[in-house]
Amino acid sequence: MMKYFTGSFIVTVVGIILAYLWGEHVHSGTGLLCVFIALILGVLEVSLSFDNAVVNAVKLEKMEHIWQHRFLTWGIIIAVFGMRFLFPLLVVAIFAKLSIIKVASIALTDSNQYAHYLHLTHAPIVAFGGAFLAMLFFAYMFNCEKEVHWIKGVEKYCSHLGNIKGLETILTLILVLITHHYVPAEYKASVLSSGVIGVVTYLLIDGITHWLEKHEAQRAKELAQVAKGGGLVAFLYLELIDASFSLDGVLGAFALSQDILIITIGLSIGAMFVRSLTIMLVEKKTLDQYIYLEQGAHWAIGALAIIMFISTTMEVPEVVTGLIGLGFILSALVSSILHNNKSKKEC
Repeated sequence: MMKYFTGSFIVTVVGIILAYLWGEHVHSGTGLLCVFIALILGVLEVSLSFDNAVVNAVKLEKMEHIWQHRFLTWGIIIAVFGMRFLFPLLVVAIFAKLSIIKVASIALTDSNQYAHYLHLTHAPIVAFGGAFLAMLFFAYMFNCEKEVHWIKGVEKYCSHLGNIKGLETILTLILVLITHHYVPAEYKASVLSSGVIGVVTYLLIDGITHWLEKHEAQRAKELAQVAKGGGLVAFLYLELIDASFSLDGVLGAFALSQDILIITIGLSIGAMFVRSLTIMLVEKKTLDQYIYLEQGAHWAIGALAIIMFISTTMEVPEVVTGLIGLGFILSALVSSILHNNKSKKEC
């Protein structure tokens, strides 16, 4: 276990030190409180991201070792600095029509005002994430080549529907339109555009991936280039999935703290543990041992997508999101164990 989580524990120790020093810097005597909040946020991130780890492992085990390593190194930098710190600043800057430097200054000096701006951008942010994850869920369920089915009645039927081209796009756009109908008037345009961008982003990445796979039979020199490109596209695809999963955690973290640095530290600790868990699942071939984990993770993705769309109009507690995702994963794990035991008895 230490082989996989050593880096995570190092990040945790560094994060605790930074959280304490920042807390004491902002307000003397609050260092330990900041450490406590950061640790709670780390646990929150891990609890919300079990399904993310499984989905990442499915994609990661098909990648070359060098890209697996980059996912844990470059990827964590993107996840920490990009998604947990820079992305919220960028979104606020766009919708508040301010420079990103101004927004960063507000985030570091006036956390209440920053939280207010972020609240105003909540609906379009989760609309994008909901659309992207809905596309991922439907594309998996409507795969006519999928052979392993967990909830057999539903999944077999969905698999047959995979012959209808573009069905996942149609259903996702319907969800976006339904969400657009219920959000307040001032958010309608931004929610609609964000949802469409989420769909287009998924189609773009998925299309490039399929194009690269289609050209794998070319000459050796070309194949080497395709392999490099394929690794890069798969890496970017994983980062987008991770970003979509982390949206609810980033936004929900403001219920515990409005200090962006403490939030970034806490979520970064959790993100590192999720990445370590992903690598462990890949190297230990856990998905081969428990055949329904992949299905359970995608059902959790579908649930998270719906929750994101709902959260554009009403607040959904983070504990509900976390428990639903964890429930699907644990149910799939139990089903896998029962299936393995049944197979052993038959042998």
